[in-house]
Amino acid sequence: MRTILSLSHADAMTILDAIRARADQNNHSLAVAIVDAYGELLAFLRTDGCRLPSVQIAQNKAYTAVREQIESRELGARSKSAGFPMTNFGELRYVTWGGGVPVFHEGVAVGAVGVSGLTEDDDVDYAKWGIAHLTH
Repeated sequence: MRTILSLSHADAMTILDAIRARADQNNHSLAVAIVDAYGELLAFLRTDGCRLPSVQIAQNKAYTAVREQIESRELGARSKSAGFPMTNFGELRYVTWGGGVPVFHEGVAVGAVGVSGLTEDDDVDYAKWGIAHLTH
């Protein structure tokens, strides 16, 4: 039996293709980053019309989600409620906006998806939409 330690390139493309198709259908401009279990980029998409800041933000959302094994927005909420500034992590790439969602397989974070360019809720929705297209 194969043990999955990280998303594969095929997994990343499945997620990316699902999000791209939905964004095209809805005429949405966004950036999508898919990272492996270590936060390293596996796949990336910037659709037409997407603003430049969204490129780095999407990558940082995915990085944050997999490194902390929690949605980026939830990490921000916990940090705020605990009075623990994000700068205390010592990680400049961490972001607290919604749109970074970890991908779990059998309880292990094997990667993450980061989406940026829309509203926070829409970014989260797109990330989860893509992840839902995986079959393990």
